[in-house]
Amino acid sequence: MTPDHIAEIDRRHIWHPYSSALNTPDHYQVVSAHGVRLTLSDGRTLIDGMSSWWSVIHGYNHPRLNAALIHQADDVAHVMFGGLTHQPAAALCEKLVNLTPAPLQRVFLADSGSVSVEVAMKMAIQYWQSVGKPDKKRFLALRNGYHGDTFGAMSVCDPVTGMHHLFNGVLMDQLFAESPQCRFDEACRPEHLSDIRSLLNSHHGELAAVILEPIVQGTGGMRFYSPDYLKQVRKLCDDHGVLLIADEIATGFGRTGKLFACEWAGISPDIMCLGKTLTAGYMTLAATLCTDEIAEGISRGEAGVFMHGPTFMGNPLACAVANTNIDLLLESDWQGDIERIETGLRQGLEEARSLPGTVDVRVLGAIGVIERQEPVDMQTITPAFVENGVWVRPFGRLVYLMPPYVINDQDLQQLCAGTLNVLKNLAS
Repeated sequence: MTPDHIAEIDRRHIWHPYSSALNTPDHYQVVSAHGVRLTLSDGRTLIDGMSSWWSVIHGYNHPRLNAALIHQADDVAHVMFGGLTHQPAAALCEKLVNLTPAPLQRVFLADSGSVSVEVAMKMAIQYWQSVGKPDKKRFLALRNGYHGDTFGAMSVCDPVTGMHHLFNGVLMDQLFAESPQCRFDEACRPEHLSDIRSLLNSHHGELAAVILEPIVQGTGGMRFYSPDYLKQVRKLCDDHGVLLIADEIATGFGRTGKLFACEWAGISPDIMCLGKTLTAGYMTLAATLCTDEIAEGISRGEAGVFMHGPTFMGNPLACAVANTNIDLLLESDWQGDIERIETGLRQGLEEARSLPGTVDVRVLGAIGVIERQEPVDMQTITPAFVENGVWVRPFGRLVYLMPPYVINDQDLQQLCAGTLNVLKNLAS
């Protein structure tokens, strides 16, 4: 196909995420990718500041990840997971249990991050049904939170900022506490927890779980909050007999500077969701981990089994790549890389504080955020980033960078410089 042919098909038949089917702009065509660079059909190369929606931590076209995929395809590409098992899944689940907090002992493999949230919510509801408390079937989430685009996940996203307000009339009715007001480097005062404490006091009898993104609220605002808040929410859940679900889909595997963001608070959730980085961007795969207490409680209930079973659960190709991805991460000096990237982002984005229209600049681990007063115009800003040789995909008022962990200092400087240049030109 020629680039023009691809563009025509794209305009007429392909519906991209969060996009209109009317008057759609041409999308940039990627013909190859290597390391941290995307090569477009017109020959231009872009430094990827998004890690392809936060997943490609080792860069593109990694030889060991390629080899893992090819080798597994020679054995078995897919087999149903009902009644069967295989080495890649066994190895992966053992790795995940060993890496995550000790109480998490059971792993349910799924297709995507949103599905892992659905699985977590179903686990919580079925657990309480199984132990004789069927009234505990609602969820308490945080304002500015985001957990995915499927129906259960949408119901626990912020009903205003979570992009799903159009569906409010058909979603499950959940409860929402004010988003954490204590910043990452601040202690959490009693008033910071007054809202969530009050809701737990009033509604614990009907609450299956609190669900939150630990330390970093992602798509709902790229907000970083105090580990002390998370620690105290864990205690509140324990005091009120409510489960805690940690959505680590965006934060898992090192992005914040800890292997899992829960480690900042030294807590363990009852259920944890993983995705995105799990396969380093090669395949779609997610995991929901829970304690033995939850798994055994469900199994002793009326159904006797957990009522979920995706067709592609435990796909051997995805599991094989995930195993190699985790091995690569643990073999590397990933903590040093995250610290280096954090330093580079702090230095490279500091100038944005003085630009007209900037509200805040914040950095945590390999996440850099420039918050603007007004939403950016995607039709204008996207081509400007491309002209500056960087791929950056803002949303709303947030221009943010989450580069692959393998980005070198020079490319990181260029990524920050290109981002700042675009914002300077918009302000002029």
